[in-house]
Amino acid sequence: MSLTLSDVKRIANLAQLDMDEAHAEIALNELNGIFALAEQMQAVDTSGVAPLSQPLAAVLALPLRLRDDVVTEEDHRAEYQAPAPKTEDGLYLVPKVIE
Repeated sequence: MSLTLSDVKRIANLAQLDMDEAHAEIALNELNGIFALAEQMQAVDTSGVAPLSQPLAAVLALPLRLRDDVVTEEDHRAEYQAPAPKTEDGLYLVPKVIE
């Protein structure tokens, strides 16, 4: 996938950016470079490669010591919601502001 100069100008317009021709050309080259890199990465055959549990697992020979995923805090939701004007099913109820 590659962008054209009109695509970059349209994106800049949607983002409300004031971009002159020179900056649009630079952005076009940079964005097309990013897309080319993404296409290169998509082309790599990753079948048979196990996902990593940690990014460092690829470079460290030692297993990482991870703590157990256990609850260490008490549930204080009822106490926190007690002073709220309105709550329902553990959610704060607020006035509707958007029609």
